[in-house]
Amino acid sequence: MNLHNKNAVVLLSGGLDSMVAAGLAREQGFAIHALTIDYGQRHRRELSSAEAIATALGVDAHVVLPLDLRRFGGSALTADIAVPKQGVGDDIPITYVPARNLVFLALTIAFAEASGAHDVFIGVNALDYSGYPDCRPEFIASFAETARLGTKEGVEGRPFTIHAPLQHMSKADIAREADRLGLDWGLSWSCYDPTPSGDACGSCDSCRLRRKGFADAGLMDRVDYVGE
Repeated sequence: MNLHNKNAVVLLSGGLDSMVAAGLAREQGFAIHALTIDYGQRHRRELSSAEAIATALGVDAHVVLPLDLRRFGGSALTADIAVPKQGVGDDIPITYVPARNLVFLALTIAFAEASGAHDVFIGVNALDYSGYPDCRPEFIASFAETARLGTKEGVEGRPFTIHAPLQHMSKADIAREADRLGLDWGLSWSCYDPTPSGDACGSCDSCRLRRKGFADAGLMDRVDYVGE
């Protein structure tokens, strides 16, 4: 279906998943309003990636919103806590940022309502991920209902649709989608603990999942990892 001249807000972190979600929104004919949250994350390299992706996709608007979650801490991404390197486990890792997607989606809905958009895209994934509770399908469905109840557009009968097109994809599937969409995945950034020289560490959960995804998809990643 062609949706020319309809706006969608995309939560664009600068990572692979959010880039593919944005690419899918563009493919569906949406005019993209991208929202990137500068929350004080230690992997600030993803902010420049978000800028590069927004430019490459030709988005209609790109807002980089400051929100210093370092004031709260509680995560290896926002506090002086070592990023785990031992591999993806079964427990929710210390790289979980408390209620991050809950907070980010609330801001994304606010941006959508102000932009006249009723479609929101988020690149959450519930298969190959680190066990974050705010990536699960039941959370996304619940938040959509919260947005309907808590916004002017929702109570006046114009609810928001939250698209999570990568929800049930593996990382290999997501890598293949990036290839199919003709995206330059070298613009994206996934590493939680980049080196001072700007290389990806290669061993944090996010690096491990990304590297395995591209390997399983039979595609070469375009990110420089330590020692490669």
